[in-house]
Amino acid sequence: MNKMKIKTAANGLLKNMKMSLPILTGILLLIGLINAVIPGELLAKVFTGRKWLDPIIGALIGGVAAGNPLTSYIIGGELLKNGISLIAVLAFILSWVTVGTVQLPAESLMLGKGFALARNGISFVMAIAIALLTVGTLQLLC
Repeated sequence: MNKMKIKTAANGLLKNMKMSLPILTGILLLIGLINAVIPGELLAKVFTGRKWLDPIIGALIGGVAAGNPLTSYIIGGELLKNGISLIAVLAFILSWVTVGTVQLPAESLMLGKGFALARNGISFVMAIAIALLTVGTLQLLC
């Protein structure tokens, strides 16, 4: 019986990996293109290193870009490699996944304009708050 569960789980894992591979490949190619086109100096100008401004900038960029969690981790890792602060990357990742500026018109039609705006606004504010609290907690622990 356990062998059957393991086989089912392994098949599910392989199916998910097959579906994720094209997405990961595309994101890695896109990151390579972005790294070639956008110089590190530009990122340094956009992200100032200020504790209160960087998470707002990160949340704004993430909220406008919008995407899925899998790709946000890869992009977040690349941002960290380029010297962007952890607090900005956290705000970016959180808003990338939770704030849906791109899909706002569809969400408004399906769930109502008030709900869509409230959910996106709350998600935006919470992305910044969670980023600040997470980095603050990590600084206390270290």
